[in-house]
Amino acid sequence: MSDDLAIILTAGLLATACGLLGPFLVLRRQVLLSDAVSHAVLPGIVLVFLLFGSRAPLAVIVGAACFAVICVLGIEALRNTGLVHSDAAIGLVFPVLFALGVIGVTRFAGNVHLDLDSTIYGEIAFTPFRTWELFGVEVARSIPLLGAVTAINLVLLGLFWKELKAITFDPGFARVNGLRPVLISRLLLIAVAVTAVTAFESVGAILVVTMLIVPAAASYLLTVRLLPMVAVSVAIGWVSAVGGYGSAVALDASIGGAMGLVAAACFALALLFAPRYGRVTRLVRRARRRGGARLPVQG
Repeated sequence: MSDDLAIILTAGLLATACGLLGPFLVLRRQVLLSDAVSHAVLPGIVLVFLLFGSRAPLAVIVGAACFAVICVLGIEALRNTGLVHSDAAIGLVFPVLFALGVIGVTRFAGNVHLDLDSTIYGEIAFTPFRTWELFGVEVARSIPLLGAVTAINLVLLGLFWKELKAITFDPGFARVNGLRPVLISRLLLIAVAVTAVTAFESVGAILVVTMLIVPAAASYLLTVRLLPMVAVSVAIGWVSAVGGYGSAVALDASIGGAMGLVAAACFALALLFAPRYGRVTRLVRRARRRGGARLPVQG
């Protein structure tokens, strides 16, 4: 497999995995969850090092995933009390876990280069150099990892689509009809946490946060139904992956940065020209109405 194909496939699988979940975060106003997870995983990294004396990628991913799940469960528990909003719950939980991780690093690993940048935050340009051999073929390890996460997210949406739709738009209706909104909501947030942590080591936290939020925000402006919103979110993610890689090669720039900028450009275009909500579209529609109102009445 060529290096170019490995990077594009990795970014595309990330776009798919994140695009399946991102719309639910946007609609539930929990878009900062991915950024919270990126900080809350530090105690898991420290714990893995203390228990095994290792910073091996798989062990780190498992340890980080455990604390990512703790983070999202804590956020959901606070949110379900009804005393704080989602954004406040996120802002309350992840600083505590991050502070715990900082204390762990300074107290138990002060002489070791053990931090987020050195253990779990990756760079997508290095994807072709981290490989596994599968069925006699050497492939970038990010491809089977993100492929498995994408498949799990697809299964989650396939099994619980009705429930996810109900808890997103009307949690009260879901509760009355016995759709277990708390359980489904926790499954969604755990899927987000596992997706983010699995992708951190391969592509870097900034690109993960970008793919979870920006395509979903753009598709929110372009669509009025949930299923098209998910599909458009995935499509924008792929456009960002392919277009960003091409731009990065042409400009000799950061691949992850270029993908993020293409995603932001897609959002800007949606913000300006979306059929129903675009700023330019609204101005044109308003100008046409005014022009029609000024036409003289014909006798």
